[in-house]
Amino acid sequence: MILLAGAATGARAAETPGLLPGLQFPADFGAHPQSRTEWWYVTGSLQAGDRLWGFQVTFFRSTTGIPPDRTSRFAATELVFAHAALTDLAAQRLCHDQRIARSGFGIAQASVGDTGVVLRDWRLQRSGGAYQAGVDSESAGFALALHITPTQPVLLQGDAGLSRKGPSAEHTSHYYSEPQLAVTGTLRLGRDPIAVGGRAWLDHEWSDAFLPPQAVGWDWIGMNLDDGSALTAFRLRRADGSSVYAGGSFRGGAANNAVRNFAPDEVTFAPGRVWLSAASKARYPVQWRVVTPAGAFSVVALLDDQELDSRGSTGAIYWEGLSELRDDSGKRIGRGYLEMTGYAASLRL
Repeated sequence: MILLAGAATGARAAETPGLLPGLQFPADFGAHPQSRTEWWYVTGSLQAGDRLWGFQVTFFRSTTGIPPDRTSRFAATELVFAHAALTDLAAQRLCHDQRIARSGFGIAQASVGDTGVVLRDWRLQRSGGAYQAGVDSESAGFALALHITPTQPVLLQGDAGLSRKGPSAEHTSHYYSEPQLAVTGTLRLGRDPIAVGGRAWLDHEWSDAFLPPQAVGWDWIGMNLDDGSALTAFRLRRADGSSVYAGGSFRGGAANNAVRNFAPDEVTFAPGRVWLSAASKARYPVQWRVVTPAGAFSVVALLDDQELDSRGSTGAIYWEGLSELRDDSGKRIGRGYLEMTGYAASLRL
């Protein structure tokens, strides 16, 4: 996602226990205040009859560098951000909102020990093995109240949850996913709530140093396949469009749920049709051909205009939206989210 900043030297990273592979649950479902930035990122599709929506609920926490033991309790030593978006395919529009607050005072917090992120009346909380997500945006005209239940084990990305993001070992994150989440609940557009069901994907990632200096942004997909499989693919991108680093994973469905992690040279993103944003003037590839050891796929955005302007919180303009995964015959084999950053302007993290 958007906000990672700061970097240790390669030697410091190698010596830091927080950068060793291996995660422990339920503790690692919660916040990691020792890390510079982290996020809990839920995306998915919702359906009522023949009507389909995409949704995003993301919470970030970021330390500011102000020492908590040397200043007033009113100082902003940690910030909490939130983004929420709803893609309304029938209306061909994207609704989105954002929030930011300093941690504490009953306004914003990211709990240690298990997922519990709150920003005013927006929340993502885990209890009894399931998640509750709630956002209500009067200004954007939508609300979500969702019950999100895992159907598969946690998927550790990279080396037992330690995910490389660049040629240097210092550009590393702790990263796990929960694909194929079952979703029930309600969404509201206007006055009346609509009962919905669907599928979702959760990413939780934390790090001190994410983006290599030569990278301007990245392209990422998280796809729930119709057969129960899960595909992750990403690449960090230079200004000329070439790849700095790439990776991802594939976990099979019920018949074979083995995990295959991808090496950097095993993943390619080839852009197809491009959409020009009237708002930012950025040009986003809204169709891709993504080649991985698990196969070659087409990724097709279900709405071109899924650009989010988060300059009021995390400071970037990026594209993130509901998309289909298709095989070589053009048949849909999955659905999930595509994210593209660094197209409106290079990220400065």
